[in-house]
Amino acid sequence: MKMAFAKSVWKLLVGIKDGLVLVFMLLFFFALYGILTARPSPAQVQAGALLLDLDGHIVEEKSRIDPFAALLSGAVPATEFDVQELVGAIDAAADDERIKAVVLDLTTFTGGGQVHMQDVGAALDRVRAAKKPVLTYAMAYTDDSMMLAAHASEVWVDPLGGAVIAGPGGSNLYFGQLLENLEVNAHVFKVGTYKSAVEPYIRDSMSEPARENAQALLGALWEEWQANVKKARPKLDLARVTQDPVSLVEASGGDLATAAMRAGMVDRIGNRVAFGERVAQLAGEDPYSSLPGAFAHTEYEPWLADNPAPVAGKAIGVITIAGTIVDGNAGPGSAGGERIARLLDEALDDDLAGLIVRVDSPGGSVTASEEIRAAIQRYRDKGTPVAVSMANLAASGGYWVSTSSDRIFAEPETITGSIGIFAVLPTFERLAAKYGVNSDGVRTTPLSGQPDLIGGLTPEVERLLQATINNGYNDFLTRVAQSRSMAPAAVDKIAQGRVWDGGTARQIGLVDQFGGLPDAAAWVAGKAGIAQGNDYHLVFLGDAETPYDNLLRTLLLTQESDTAARGQDLFAMATQRQEAALFQARDEAIRLIGYPGMQAYCLACPKPVAAPSGQALPGGWLAQVLARLN
Repeated sequence: MKMAFAKSVWKLLVGIKDGLVLVFMLLFFFALYGILTARPSPAQVQAGALLLDLDGHIVEEKSRIDPFAALLSGAVPATEFDVQELVGAIDAAADDERIKAVVLDLTTFTGGGQVHMQDVGAALDRVRAAKKPVLTYAMAYTDDSMMLAAHASEVWVDPLGGAVIAGPGGSNLYFGQLLENLEVNAHVFKVGTYKSAVEPYIRDSMSEPARENAQALLGALWEEWQANVKKARPKLDLARVTQDPVSLVEASGGDLATAAMRAGMVDRIGNRVAFGERVAQLAGEDPYSSLPGAFAHTEYEPWLADNPAPVAGKAIGVITIAGTIVDGNAGPGSAGGERIARLLDEALDDDLAGLIVRVDSPGGSVTASEEIRAAIQRYRDKGTPVAVSMANLAASGGYWVSTSSDRIFAEPETITGSIGIFAVLPTFERLAAKYGVNSDGVRTTPLSGQPDLIGGLTPEVERLLQATINNGYNDFLTRVAQSRSMAPAAVDKIAQGRVWDGGTARQIGLVDQFGGLPDAAAWVAGKAGIAQGNDYHLVFLGDAETPYDNLLRTLLLTQESDTAARGQDLFAMATQRQEAALFQARDEAIRLIGYPGMQAYCLACPKPVAAPSGQALPGGWLAQVLARLN
């Protein structure tokens, strides 16, 4: 009896084992099939239009998807388009006889920064110069999408849509009165008259120096935007659209689409089917679909797979510093100082003819910025020519990392400068006392038990922390002075945390010349002794995109969510702005209570589109000092 029972148990265990093996094998092959089918293939390329469905944001560097966080939450971050890949894809379409037209669907496009819009717009101009039409379609056009559409040969808008140009600017959130009401003390340590990053914690409105700086900066960016759009689309009545939009809409009976057409913002009004039929006239009918509005086309991902980046000639390395600069291994999408320094050091012994530092960052941690700068300097010590190419943002810590270079390139629309340092440390002694919690004890030195978040800071600690900020600012000035061959006093006059547009930055000596990534590459090639022509190629330092990114998007971006995203009229966009304001409040609160160390960060700069989820704020040098004092 016992033997029979043991055999039964054994058979049960073997059955469970075989079942688990079968399940894991099925999961493995399912994942393998998903990866293979989600990965685009050059075989999907067909003659017709290149369809660019820009259902997301154009960025300098795409964020990595955390597979565990994505699967647990059932959602993935918004789609991101690498600006260099996008421009390369459009340029390839201009030269490929299979592509008859380039089509941009901007219905769910969320923007990307003025420099990126200019780069993509210039690529669209090259398509039109190749005698190929460029068509755009959207439910609603706003500033960034209109800047792209201005470069199209035909701009279509849905009959229920329209176009509104708001111009740069808006409001920041100020928590000074809230913190006072909550009886929270926000201890601010800073250097820089214009270093407005701390103002939300100590004021309830913008200071006059910050307002003066913002007006000058936004005014310059607005002038550049208007000049670009007017040049690309001369028939656009931009003055009426921006100065008297209400009368324009009222004269059209409240019909935003008609108003947009009368003002020259769009060329045709029609739904998606009508637009598709027009594209089919230019690019051909879709041989694989009989649906209304279908047209022959190749989608973006297969087109990228069919047009890899060139690899001929000498290699010039490109390190990308995109997003907030933080300590640790964060990124891509955030500029983790340790990760970027490691990538640079790993490539130090490679046969690179030169190095380009591509910066698109509002700054962040001082210690991480210095870690990156020191890694870049190791290339210069080796004799490798180094150029900095600034994109939309290269401010504060973004400028700190740029000081180790032989030449700095920027665009007139680049936001740079913000040379200043700050830190914020909240204490809660008043709030605690209100509820009967008091702090008392014995100290052997003025630093004993400090910083005391409940009992408050001693005067000695406050003086010590401000001294470290002063020292950090002097370090910043010294690095800029040495890099730009200026006296520290001269740098101090244009520093003080003030933010500059690229045009003014060039005039005052913070930038050497105008130009984008190709211009920086040509300069580095010349310094490396490479002959003009196609005798070099760019190598982007960093990990390749993981194969499960497309799989996760395929699994988690459901048809329902895609359908909801298509309803992008002006009211839906207003709702998105409200949601963005809530995220801004969350991020500012995290920055206050997290005290991530000494910061070289630009508040006046546009905020990153989306911060990586689930990422703790890192501790910088000041945070480490605070931790050791306690």
